Amino acid sequence: MTGDDPTPSARRAELLQLAYEYALKNGLAHLSLRPVAAAVGSSPRVLLYLFGSKDGLVRALLARARTDELALLDRALHQGERRSGGLVAAAEHVWSWLTAEDHRALLTLWVEGYARSLVDPDGPWAGFAQATVEDWLAVLAAAQPPKERGTGTGRAQRTLMLAVLRGALLDLLATGDVERTTAAVQAHLRVAGHRSAPPARVAR
Repeated sequence: MTGDDPTPSARRAELLQLAYEYALKNGLAHLSLRPVAAAVGSSPRVLLYLFGSKDGLVRALLARARTDELALLDRALHQGERRSGGLVAAAEHVWSWLTAEDHRALLTLWVEGYARSLVDPDGPWAGFAQATVEDWLAVLAAAQPPKERGTGTGRAQRTLMLAVLRGALLDLLATGDVERTTAAVQAHLRVAGHRSAPPARVAR
């Protein structure tokens, strides 16, 4: 069995969950099998058997982070009934999700994987940054009217929205300043909403 086994055992799934909880608390920078094994009640030999290598475990953890992030975000958007509200409404709801205190550990792990995939493109995080960009663009595209999604303008609008949200998120994680970053995002959303609004009809 390797870390790429498409039908993982129940034990593998259990240990992945425990290792994921460990990574959320401790990050990936200095992750090694011995302390992870001790934390999850297993052994380095078992982890090697189940995940193939330390890199295999890291890849599984990053995949789990992506899956969790998208599942939580999709659930939040459905609960907020924002899918039909356009790009600005979706971005507003996404930002509310990003600022939630209980999502900080997951988002910090995401930032770490994103950064490490840029500086070490051959490591276990290879392609993580690009994949998450595509993930988020797809989320934002789903909020756009179908006729806009495939246009150059539509792609530019969601790319700009992603850049604003991602930049504000990095600021928030670094400073913890929810009020200031939220004010900045809201200012951008007001401008974006004004630009996307249909022209007002002139009474005759």
